[in-house]
Amino acid sequence: MNREEILERSRKENKNHDIYEKEVIIQGNRYACIAAAVLATVFFVIQIFTGGGMNYGLYAVVFSMPMAGFWRKYNKMHKKHELLVAICYTIGVLLFSVAHIYELISASRIF
Repeated sequence: MNREEILERSRKENKNHDIYEKEVIIQGNRYACIAAAVLATVFFVIQIFTGGGMNYGLYAVVFSMPMAGFWRKYNKMHKKHELLVAICYTIGVLLFSVAHIYELISASRIF
């Protein structure tokens, strides 16, 4: 097989998608999740120290990003590890969401 045949076969296997570009996008998504977690932590700590209480909604949003990613990976690869991590993140999102909604309701003057 010559070089051109190898390249053509690779293009067919990857459906004309650049593998390097895919990897860069994956790394970008990881950094985006880390940046969101750091920013949410900064906001969370500032809110606590300024007497604003705890905003669990920030972490519900931050945990929802990797949760969605692991559910997607599990749906495509069907690995038990991906399922376990997806379930853990889902539980985290649910707990943070419930805590946030409870805080909002208990602080509300409507009820």
